[in-house]
Amino acid sequence: MTKLTATLLIATMAVSACGRLGDSGWNPLSWGSAPARSLEPEGGYTQVSDTRPSIPQITSARWEPLNEGLLLVVNGFAPVRGYSAVALVTARPMPGDRISPDADGVLRLRLVGVPPAPGSPAALPARPGVDEITAAMALSSVQLSRIAAVEIASAGNVVTLRR
Repeated sequence: MTKLTATLLIATMAVSACGRLGDSGWNPLSWGSAPARSLEPEGGYTQVSDTRPSIPQITSARWEPLNEGLLLVVNGFAPVRGYSAVALVTARPMPGDRISPDADGVLRLRLVGVPPAPGSPAALPARPGVDEITAAMALSSVQLSRIAAVEIASAGNVVTLRR
């Protein structure tokens, strides 16, 4: 019995030593290996960019404290009232709600919104200081740890906030 065990042990060690793991067809560890699998979809992740036009002008931007991070509040102005679906979106498309800065540590955002249809009753002339457009974005402390500055662009100007 000990001779059979010793022979099997020597044969197993010799076969398993055939090349690196998975390099040899004689290696029993590579006989049932499946190709590497990924969670990425077949065609890759879709990069959807926001097609809403930029708000004409940014009037102010500021940080507001939160329990776990900061709230970026941006005010803008348009020549007419009635803008809807106003938001801060990333300048380059990012999958899902993942927000990350560019390689230089700057998070680039755009202030966008849908203008009122031409001739609609909502498209009244806007009054400066009264008819402001406001959008906000919450950033957690983890997201802020990678961000050195935030750059917000509109159709007419760019505002930069340093941390």
